[in-house]
Amino acid sequence: MILSRRTVLMGSLALPFLHGTARAEPVDVRRAGAKGDGRSLDHHAINAVIADAAKKGGGIVVLPAGRYLCFSIRLRSNIALLLEPGAVIVAADPAQDGGSYDPPEPNAHDIYQDFGHSHWQNSLIWGDGLENVAIMGGGLIDGTRGLTRQGPGARWQGGVGSGPNSMGPSPARPAEEMEAAIARMAGLGNKAIALKNCRNVLLRDFRMLNAGHFALLASGVRQMTIDNLLVDTNRDGLDIDACRDVTISNCRVNTPNDDAIVLKSSAALAEIQPTENVAISDCIVSGFDPGTVLDGTYGRTQALAPDRDGMTGRIKLGTESTGGFRNVAITNCVFERSRGLALESVDGGVLENVTVSNLTMREVTTAPIFLRLGDRRRAPPGAGVAQLRGVTISNVEATDIDPAFAATIAGLPDAPVEDVHLSGIRLRYRGGGTKADAERAVPEERATYPEPSMFGTTPAWGLYVRHARGLRIDGLDLSTAMPDARPAVHLEDAHDVSVSGLRAPGEIVRRASSGVRLVPDQTTDQTRPGGA
Repeated sequence: MILSRRTVLMGSLALPFLHGTARAEPVDVRRAGAKGDGRSLDHHAINAVIADAAKKGGGIVVLPAGRYLCFSIRLRSNIALLLEPGAVIVAADPAQDGGSYDPPEPNAHDIYQDFGHSHWQNSLIWGDGLENVAIMGGGLIDGTRGLTRQGPGARWQGGVGSGPNSMGPSPARPAEEMEAAIARMAGLGNKAIALKNCRNVLLRDFRMLNAGHFALLASGVRQMTIDNLLVDTNRDGLDIDACRDVTISNCRVNTPNDDAIVLKSSAALAEIQPTENVAISDCIVSGFDPGTVLDGTYGRTQALAPDRDGMTGRIKLGTESTGGFRNVAITNCVFERSRGLALESVDGGVLENVTVSNLTMREVTTAPIFLRLGDRRRAPPGAGVAQLRGVTISNVEATDIDPAFAATIAGLPDAPVEDVHLSGIRLRYRGGGTKADAERAVPEERATYPEPSMFGTTPAWGLYVRHARGLRIDGLDLSTAMPDARPAVHLEDAHDVSVSGLRAPGEIVRRASSGVRLVPDQTTDQTRPGGA
């Protein structure tokens, strides 16, 4: 089996990443008997090649063009998995294909997050405690046939904090019911790629379709580069949990039913740790029908996500936030037919030093910007009230925004959001809000699962701020496509607020607020405070 010149070249590009431990010649999985015919189970041959290369110090494992029907593929240290163009790893179906995925490993720390977040080995491709690992090339990972997007929730019984308000009450589940749900996961795969406690990881240039609960779950990973992926899936896209030193760039992620690129800091690992030093740039996230970005049709038949709000497909920090987030930069990204940017800390962690710039949003299905500090505390005993501070958001343009949800900054009476700077923000809403909407009393929802819809229709259409300190606004342009009876801006329990360059009709509503400074200029329609 002679490898193509292109394969040899791509393999050579992986060698520096593998720190010179791998031999130079890539190894074709067909040497070990992989068929690539879409009918034979090929994971045994692929795992044999990986294991053999690992024994020799590492190497580049090549999947040439073909359809490789697989259950669990087990990565090893110093291995690059190279999917050539035309190569498809097809997730096998336990009900049809005479096999099963690796069982979910025991985890003493699984109480506070969903089952899917707490296990890694029940996946199509997985690795635990590895270093120098790469998956690359122009091929496809297709979970349509065999991966499930379903799974048990968390063992944690948190009442209102277990799920979004839009899905109704979250009653306590009897322990036996939860155990039965977990037992039903035996043999099933619910993630395309799962990596735990790995170091020096490269994911580049491949595509993913209908990839289960998570296209990627990375937990406790250090030094990870994700570049030029196309992910089109029916639940979560890229989940980065308790990771450090991560770069995500040039990716297109379509996830109408869940989040596209989401940073988390759960309690799933033995040590609670923040997600920190993360750069996300030049990515497109969206909520078109599953599979229709990959095939180029950009379907719009689905109107709501499973939580009964608009399509998801966004970039988010949270919901799981026990360890907090630190030093995160998001820049030059596009949101299409999706929810807006969400920065959330509700489980006791500190979210700080987050910089967001140059976002374009089109057809925003809930709030374009949502900053929420809450007190759900789905975390081990001893977790305190969360903190959210030191956030800068600049140069954001959003159009065709759902009129129910203003850009929102919401803390708690005893734990305000602190030190937020907005600049160069241009938001255009559909409008149509009523006077009754303007007079709504917004509930605190202290322990509720964080989503823009948790508060109901906001009493302002443009910007709603409650329980905040040290807010600075330099350039905020708000408009509607049709009249809206609500005020554009509503401040409540907001202190030390500086506003300049505001373009918005009507008056700012200020309630129980102090230190609000308005700086008029020639482009400003709003020059005086108002409201009760």
